[in-house]
Amino acid sequence: MLAAVLLVLSVTLQSVLCGNNYSFPPDFLFGAATAAYQIEGAWNVDGKGENIWDRLTHDHPDWIADGLSGDVAADSYHLYKEDVRALKELGVNVYRFSVSWSRVLPTGGIDTVNKPGLAYYNNLINELLANGIEPMVTMYHWDLPQPLQDIGGWPNLEIANYFEDYARVLFTHFGDRVKWWLTFNEPLSFCSGYGEQRQSAPGIDAHGIGDYLCGHTVLHSHARVYHLYDKVFRKKQRGRVGITLDSMWSQPRDGSQESRETAERVMQFQLGWFAHPIFSSGGDYPSVMKERIYNNSMKEGRTRSRLPTFSKKQIKYIQGSFDFFGLNHYSSFLAGPGTFGEFPSFIRDIGAQFSVDPSWPSSASIWLKVVPWGFRKLLAWIAHEYNNPPVFVTENGFSDHGELRDANRTTYYTSYLSELLKAIHEDGCKVIGYTAWSLIDNYEWLRGYTEKFGLYYVNYSDPTRPRIPKDSSRVMAEIIRTRHLPPQNYVEESRLEADVKRISVKQNPQDRSLGSQRQKTDDSSQQLNMQRGGMEPNAIQGSEEAAEESEAEIEIL
Repeated sequence: MLAAVLLVLSVTLQSVLCGNNYSFPPDFLFGAATAAYQIEGAWNVDGKGENIWDRLTHDHPDWIADGLSGDVAADSYHLYKEDVRALKELGVNVYRFSVSWSRVLPTGGIDTVNKPGLAYYNNLINELLANGIEPMVTMYHWDLPQPLQDIGGWPNLEIANYFEDYARVLFTHFGDRVKWWLTFNEPLSFCSGYGEQRQSAPGIDAHGIGDYLCGHTVLHSHARVYHLYDKVFRKKQRGRVGITLDSMWSQPRDGSQESRETAERVMQFQLGWFAHPIFSSGGDYPSVMKERIYNNSMKEGRTRSRLPTFSKKQIKYIQGSFDFFGLNHYSSFLAGPGTFGEFPSFIRDIGAQFSVDPSWPSSASIWLKVVPWGFRKLLAWIAHEYNNPPVFVTENGFSDHGELRDANRTTYYTSYLSELLKAIHEDGCKVIGYTAWSLIDNYEWLRGYTEKFGLYYVNYSDPTRPRIPKDSSRVMAEIIRTRHLPPQNYVEESRLEADVKRISVKQNPQDRSLGSQRQKTDDSSQQLNMQRGGMEPNAIQGSEEAAEESEAEIEIL
């Protein structure tokens, strides 16, 4: 089976690299991405407050695949210059990172501003600029200060006031140098922590209600921060504000009208939930979402919809609150009519069943199948649905178990970038930039350190946490340098060069254990896990070979 998957990947790579001669536009921006909780460590250092992922991983280590936390992670709080060195080697234009809200405001409010936290981000921003790299800052990447969760978290609309205050602090202290801002990363994913993804922070079981309340607060918060920047900071700082939304591509399971309608409905629920109020010409939630949740709510004996409503004034206030569309995309799935899920729940409201084509190559993540053509379809759908907004791809990447000779990751990047080029040159999509996920191997939430997305390997058994380039980093650097996809022989020569310089180190045992991950996979083949990359088929099994770990001895450049 493994040989068959590798053959498919090899054929895909050859067809992509030999058949796409498009170049990236001169002003197209390349970057790499990370997030604070996943790399910084220093969870209680220099006045940082507790956040919801600190609390969850400390109270429920059994919920994490390897039982570990982000307490130290890649130690980027102390090693940020090593991250910048890696970025410089790649030749990127942009580094997307997130600010830890609780590192800057330990209680979540402006009553306590943590000066060492501000100093850390000032130093990082200055180091980036000194190396010719633009900072792209995500304000919120899932790590809500625990004191704000203690008053209800995102389902409490009062959190919008705290978020606006927090954003004002960031604009005030960093806005003279930061010109790319993202208010939120993947609200579809983190709102599931108040719904069906009850093992994700904050772990609140309020499915079908809490997730919609969370989303409502997020949309209010985003719009308030956008208008704050517009009124107070834009004229002087001249930056751009967007939001990052995550979406897989929903492909009809077959050619039937029912499957086509279902696949479209899935897109409106998973992406339209947040995109339609901000990016559509009419604003508000998608009509199909409002209708289905209202009808289901009435059948449940309720007096009003579980989906909150906006006033006409609020609809207008939120609509158009963007300078660019941040998009995270990893994979695709097949959708057809059907109903399953808890009662009530987001997934039951959608009314769909999900599957994948068994021929799609696998990754180390059960949910991540390699489906390059889905990327192009998604970009075209966004262009059609939302009047072709400028799209910055803020995450796209492939998971394995830490291989330095990561041919499958190289194939993934080149094949997906090929489809992105087609979207630009053939479909007219306004894609303005691309940041790979991720710069370094990091803490992958409920998967702990068992799945690796980095262009650079981090040896987590070494206290110094060295960053070591993988083969994919060389190929990505060549793409950035030439603004073209590389020829096949360049990829092969890159691997040969790595052979000359190899050394051998022991792999951390925590990197080899996926047993607890498998145990946490839901038994239902239709259940969706929204924790990583959006709508994720949680229990669709990949090949046994894809789940096997590498030997304890691995070769590292």
